[in-house]
Formats: sequence, C-alpha cells, structure tokens
Amino acid sequence: MDVTGIAQAATTIADTGTKQAVGIAVLKKAQDIQASSASALIEAIPPVPSAPNLPAHLGNRINTTA
Repeated sequence: MDVTGIAQAATTIADTGTKQAVGIAVLKKAQDIQASSASALIEAIPPVPSAPNLPAHLGNRINTTA
C-alpha cells in the first residue's frame, strides 16, 4: 500500500468536508438576508384605503356562473 496515497485521500476528504461546511454557512446567511429583506418589503406595503362612497357589502361575493 502507498502511504502517501492514503494521506492524500484523507486530506482531500477533509478539504471537501470543510468546503461543504463553508458553502452551507454561506447559504444559511444568504437565506437569513433574504428573509429579512422580504419582511422589510412586506412591512413597507401601505394599508389599502377603503373607498368612502361604496357600500360595505360590495365586493364580498363573486359571481362564478356568469
């Protein structure tokens, strides 16, 4: 058996694990940033003003047979 080959394989496996851990950490950070951005956008939506001249019952039912 080649000892250097085994050492290289072990080093490669360790490097791959580290790269995957870093990739997952970056992905989680990006998801956190997107979640906070989405929350900020949702909170920035102004409330819908009601139309003062329309009756309260208008728009409560949808005619699906027309």
